Amino acid sequence: MPNAFWCIVEDDRNGSPKKVMAEVIGEASRLAPGRVEAVWLTDKASEAGLKQLGEWGAAKVLLLEHAALAPYRSEVWVAAAADLAAREAPKAIFAPVTSRQREFVARLAARLGVGLAADCVGFAQADGQLMATRPVYAGKLLAKVRWKRMPWLATLRPNVFKAAEESTGAAPKVERLSAGLPAAAGAFVERREETQTGLPELTEAEIVVSGGRGLKGPENFALLEDLAKVLGAAVGASRAAVDAGWRPHRFQVGQTGRTISPKLYIGCGISGAIQHLAGMRTSKVICAVNKDPEAPIFKIADFGLVGDLFEVVPLLKEEFKKLKEKSG
Repeated sequence: MPNAFWCIVEDDRNGSPKKVMAEVIGEASRLAPGRVEAVWLTDKASEAGLKQLGEWGAAKVLLLEHAALAPYRSEVWVAAAADLAAREAPKAIFAPVTSRQREFVARLAARLGVGLAADCVGFAQADGQLMATRPVYAGKLLAKVRWKRMPWLATLRPNVFKAAEESTGAAPKVERLSAGLPAAAGAFVERREETQTGLPELTEAEIVVSGGRGLKGPENFALLEDLAKVLGAAVGASRAAVDAGWRPHRFQVGQTGRTISPKLYIGCGISGAIQHLAGMRTSKVICAVNKDPEAPIFKIADFGLVGDLFEVVPLLKEEFKKLKEKSG
């Protein structure tokens, strides 16, 4: 429908939308009740996934299902989405902040010749205009921005916006699209699956435990993984730990890694360089463990423990285990 608020679906590559879409659709529904459409570009979409989008509040799903859409290649996705946007004339296009969507939405904005508000943490409407709030200067300040023309393109930081309340049984109207897709500029050679940790995904986790140079080596991340298993948390890493080869880049929290906003962030052996703080300072509660009482991270921490993480982390794990046993 014209003037709809589009939500670009981020999925798990196996036919299901990720839970972060509940936040994106929830915020779009707050701004444009009844005018929210999910746009899903994929090589496979499950019926359960389509139903889930409806239960989160999408009145309609524009589904472009084609084998050429996987693996993700921006030139293929952007061409298809730009053609669809020109035909449907949405008022706004929202997407979650993920590695894939960050690139896709930026390229889509360039193709459409409109502005992009990236990594947004708030929206407000007045006089028919949308205003976005986003962090600037590594999160030290919040800027309010508007667009000169529509559609309004924005990426939304995960764990910031209120998730949509599920409407059980709600079924969206599904429009299955067909499109001539351009040939990919690159050829797919090989796919390598990284070893799964069995822990929540970093950008979607409500609790994150991160480690830095203070862990002294890759083998000591096992301490954090043990604590994370007790808490149901994800494990992150500082840039120093990633640059040292202790963890893959997908675990990096910071300006050049992942931006996260969990309910609880526990930083262990992380000094708190500005690059790292830019990726996690919007966490609801920040706890820091560091043997240096002058570490910069203590300046933004809600709770701080000055001590050796090799002594503190095992004690925290045992205390959390006791609390969990008492509560349930």
